[in-house]
Amino acid sequence: MPAPIHLSPLQFRALGHGMIDWIADYLEGVEARSVSPSVRPGDIAAMLPADPPARGEDWGAILADIDRVVMPGITHWQSPNFFGYFPANGSYPAILGDLLSAGLGVNGMMWATSPAATEIETRVMDWLGRMVGLPESFLSEPREGAKVAESGLRGGGVIQATASEATLVALVAARARIMRASGTRERLDEKESNLLMYASNQAHSSVVKAAKIAGIGEKTGTGEHRCVRQIDVDADFAMNPEQLATAIDTARDQGHIPFFVVATVGTTGSTAIDRLDKLGPICRERNLWLHVDAAMAGAACICPEHRWMLHGIEHADSFSFNPHKWMLTNFDCAAMWTRDRASVIDALAIAPEYLRNPASESGAAIDYRDWQIPLGRRMRALKLWFVLRHYGVEGLQAYIREHMRIAGLFEEWVRADERFEVAAPRSITLICFRLRPRPGEIAEQTDARNKALLGAINATGRAFLSHTVLPIGGGDSPQRFVLRMAIGGARTQERHVRAAWSLISGLAHNA
Repeated sequence: MPAPIHLSPLQFRALGHGMIDWIADYLEGVEARSVSPSVRPGDIAAMLPADPPARGEDWGAILADIDRVVMPGITHWQSPNFFGYFPANGSYPAILGDLLSAGLGVNGMMWATSPAATEIETRVMDWLGRMVGLPESFLSEPREGAKVAESGLRGGGVIQATASEATLVALVAARARIMRASGTRERLDEKESNLLMYASNQAHSSVVKAAKIAGIGEKTGTGEHRCVRQIDVDADFAMNPEQLATAIDTARDQGHIPFFVVATVGTTGSTAIDRLDKLGPICRERNLWLHVDAAMAGAACICPEHRWMLHGIEHADSFSFNPHKWMLTNFDCAAMWTRDRASVIDALAIAPEYLRNPASESGAAIDYRDWQIPLGRRMRALKLWFVLRHYGVEGLQAYIREHMRIAGLFEEWVRADERFEVAAPRSITLICFRLRPRPGEIAEQTDARNKALLGAINATGRAFLSHTVLPIGGGDSPQRFVLRMAIGGARTQERHVRAAWSLISGLAHNA
């Protein structure tokens, strides 16, 4: 068998320079590409052989397949005309950070496996926590003399892959704390069958998924997880605090163990803001862990004028948001903080003999393996570090504020067109809107017209929007089809949003 032929440093330099040029050219010209691909399921796979190559191929052929195979099937998330879901931000500093992380190739699972990976992450997460206005009790190194929320608790930040993972980590930490508080580990299965967790009916699907992964509760006959209790929302689609308190108290009277609440700052459907100042005391008084999911909206809190969204955050036990959504940091990078690192470590710590080392045993070092689901971890802090140092706080604030301004313009255009209506209050840069019902038109017909409009918009390739369904009127009102215009792409400017509105407005004539 021939030995594998590695690239020489000279070959790597040449190919690397070429790849950087390709990426720069792509990002420079992505605006001209159709946002979404026109392929069918199986089209890309059909261009690939069924078996791997027996011998290594020429790099000319490999690179040619980027354009031949890869690009026809790419949805261009970095296009300034991508307004679907939430943005997946990227920037050249972040790309360089990812490149350096790949080149170093470290596994930062413990301090001992790369001290720089751990200590840069710890410091950068403290920077970021202060940038969004978190209390010092959430930070690994609170400022001298700072007041901490709870005597004996210590906080800290960690980079997870996604907000979904952050929710799962918070969930298992909350379970560890409630089981520890019960004073026994016996009959764990019986206790866990009575555990209950809460979120609004607008919370992200990752809440239910976290319960599934953690094995909490059981499915009902309808396939729903009995342990996840969904709380109705008000007319602004925010969780109803009074209903939460009643649900918790009723469950306790029935012998259940409420232990975990997920509040959302910026729901996926409409970016509704749950009232932390109302929900927090309810959880604190009843000893429930409060996790705050601010996946998209959290980045706005870099700007002091938007920190009203976190009023009451001092009551929370954990908080997370995604810099990879709206803070110019390439996927994947989810920032998570907790005021109770002991419960996180209690839930996730591992100590096999082959991982024991003096630094870990001393307790002086942080081992982030015990703050996350997997053992291994990339050096994600590098790209975040590069972004913060390149743009600075003021640069990132200017970036957020410009998108907020543009979103305000789009909302004004929608409100000024009598054919449309704004379907939910705007908190940040997501505008939920839809065609108004025509006189005498039933709700299903209005939904059908809005579905047709969305399909027509996306079929042009000139813009990409997504949709949701919302209980128009709040609470348990009927779900209605709504278009989502999510502004926040790294390259999106006012002219792109104007062009999108012109497209939408023109297509609405036929809807």
